Amino acid sequence: MAVSDNTISDVNATIQATVSLSEQIHTIYMGYNAFEETSRILKKHLATSCVFLVADEYTMAAAGNDLQKVFTKNGLFCSTHVFPASPRLKGTVENAELFLPALEKHNAIPIAVGSGVINDLTRYAAFQLNKPFVSFATAASMDGYASAGAPLSQQGFKHTIPCRPPQVILADPDIIASAPREMAGWGYGDLAGKVPAGADWLIADALGIEKIDHAAWALVHEHLPTWLSSPSGVAEGDKNSVCALFAGLVSAGIAMEIYGSSRPASGADHQIAHLWEMDGLEYEGLPVSHGSCVALGTLSTLALYEWMLQQDFCRLNIDNIIQQRKQLPDMEDAIRKLFSSPPIAEKTLIETRAKFTEDDVLKDRLKHIKDIWPVLEQKLKEFLIPFDKMEEMFVNAGVVTHPGSVGVDPEYHSKILKKSRFIRRRYTILDFLEDTGCFDDAVAHVLLKFKQLNTL
Repeated sequence: MAVSDNTISDVNATIQATVSLSEQIHTIYMGYNAFEETSRILKKHLATSCVFLVADEYTMAAAGNDLQKVFTKNGLFCSTHVFPASPRLKGTVENAELFLPALEKHNAIPIAVGSGVINDLTRYAAFQLNKPFVSFATAASMDGYASAGAPLSQQGFKHTIPCRPPQVILADPDIIASAPREMAGWGYGDLAGKVPAGADWLIADALGIEKIDHAAWALVHEHLPTWLSSPSGVAEGDKNSVCALFAGLVSAGIAMEIYGSSRPASGADHQIAHLWEMDGLEYEGLPVSHGSCVALGTLSTLALYEWMLQQDFCRLNIDNIIQQRKQLPDMEDAIRKLFSSPPIAEKTLIETRAKFTEDDVLKDRLKHIKDIWPVLEQKLKEFLIPFDKMEEMFVNAGVVTHPGSVGVDPEYHSKILKKSRFIRRRYTILDFLEDTGCFDDAVAHVLLKFKQLNTL
């Protein structure tokens, strides 16, 4: 069923079916009386009379001020920590620690009023104090509302810190649909990243490295084509389209919770995105959003898949690959040259060492690739959305489609692609291409693909 045929109640039904699988999220509520519902849930289910709102100036205007009025009317004591609207708030442990003392002092239930960064900061702070927290969503801009991890930078290295998801997530369809249009585009880019992430998991599963969890897989991929089917509706702020997008993003977060890691929703696309974020990528004086970085990471990864699916891996010359492969000391040298920050380099070395395989193990893996390639190739072709189709969907959704649009030139893009496989131990297409001796050729195809795109 197309998103344009959905009603808000249909979307809400999908959300309710999803939350029933969560062990930690008690309630996800989408409705036009979300303010009153927040107050009722706090008093009845969380048994508190004291709350602590975490917001920025924009999200306070969008929802925080109205929440405060409702809380006061219903006898709840409300304190706040409001970040400035400018500069754009960054997701760092250091920013979360700014309001930790006040949150501890008030002994209150924290409520994140906002979207990505606000929720991640609140999630981290609540976990440090062993408190439950509530999320009041203001935009369909990212998949982290229901996540059990906070992707934050700490001393410059971005990684997902295990925390707990909110016990309650609330959203008002009017507020979600009224958020700045580019924010829904960011969410669309983040959700689209589940396509290459799913393909990465198919590879890891086929190679016996990380088996697919069918419950988590279904939460992300059973409805993903529907959630992505109305890019123009997302760009236009159509309420049904944006709320369906929100449902998809929440479902992806719950999939990560029940699986215990971000594998169901994050692959090479996010590794590329995280590096741009770790570099503090800015364009025209503003940080490039997570969703935009993921969108470009998604297209980059789909270009890698396009090249990969043009190859015949049944014809691999295993002896040549083993003879020419980079050994661990070579990789360690490359990491120290590529990563100028010693703390980041050290963390990257840990991740790379964790997934490095000795020659005999790699030889067996390559034999397995030759045996299974026809089946895996067909499975990937049936699953993936091709680069050109995804690029068209992004254009219709108002999502960035070219690295140059955010100031990323081909040299920097190439460097990020080469760095990206080192920062996570998770097996993705990046590792498959390195294992098969094809990585550099595939990266060259990515750069050519975007060069061609730029001339259209």
